[in-house]
Amino acid sequence: MGLLDAALGMLGGNADQGNDPKAMLIQAALGMLTNNQSGGSGGTGGLTSLISAFQNSGMSDIVNSWVSTGHNLPISAEQIQSALGGGQLAHLAAAAGLSQDGAAGHLAEILPGLVDKLTPHGEVSESGFGDLGSILQQVSGAFLNKN
Repeated sequence: MGLLDAALGMLGGNADQGNDPKAMLIQAALGMLTNNQSGGSGGTGGLTSLISAFQNSGMSDIVNSWVSTGHNLPISAEQIQSALGGGQLAHLAAAAGLSQDGAAGHLAEILPGLVDKLTPHGEVSESGFGDLGSILQQVSGAFLNKN
């Protein structure tokens, strides 16, 4: 994940974001979302799978608002836990050094904006995610500067 590490390092002039659980969670979430971006149909395996997980959990309106160009609907930590299940959430939590509850809480803040930035034209791109470093910097900056 060299590109992700480099982009996280550019945030706030601090090259060592490794101690920031939120930064690590953003990095892990982006890794999950961009998984298989160069393979499969249209190259959007990770993002498409995430969207499907929320749709299959009865949260179509919420996740569709993130993809569309309008307002992003909020999501709760409990809804994140329900949609992602223990396995995916446990993986993200472990990557960030957080509990599953903590990871779900942060993901409730992060995912709407992250999915929104990865779908800038209101649709899942057929050509991948373009300038991932720029997207990461925008999204990470917004969330890391909140606290």
